[in-house]
Amino acid sequence: MREETNLANLVESVALGLGERNWMLATAESCTGGWIAKVLTDRPGSSAWFDRGFVSYSNQSKQDMLGVLPETLREHGAVSRETVLEMAGGALANSAAQLSVAVSGIAGPEGGTQEKPVGTVWLAWGAPDGVEAVCEHFPGGREQVRRLTVVRALQGLLSRL
Repeated sequence: MREETNLANLVESVALGLGERNWMLATAESCTGGWIAKVLTDRPGSSAWFDRGFVSYSNQSKQDMLGVLPETLREHGAVSRETVLEMAGGALANSAAQLSVAVSGIAGPEGGTQEKPVGTVWLAWGAPDGVEAVCEHFPGGREQVRRLTVVRALQGLLSRL
């Protein structure tokens, strides 16, 4: 229950910040599979500030919907700074949003490597002053990694408002 309250409080703060600026938001999600968009649109009235969400789970969808370059995926992989920066920029370019968040990670239980272990998540935020990314290493199983990614994505949005 405490985590749900935390998510609801973060969403409320993001909603207020977007409303104050009259901004729209777009999400570009891979490892969270739309969870960020879901918690944002759980709030009544979210259509006033939520433009759209892209669930780009496959590499092809990252290219088709968000304009991620094939070279970026080939050279850096889907879980990389370069990819989430292009995802966040693509979400802005393909929407009416002034703010975006993008996530790509390895939620597990398989898929990790020594360089990118399970729990590795890249997040990026796009805003009028540019796009920036961070890498996080979350503990736990698939559900916890995904939930922590949602929380961190919302915290990052809030810090940019």
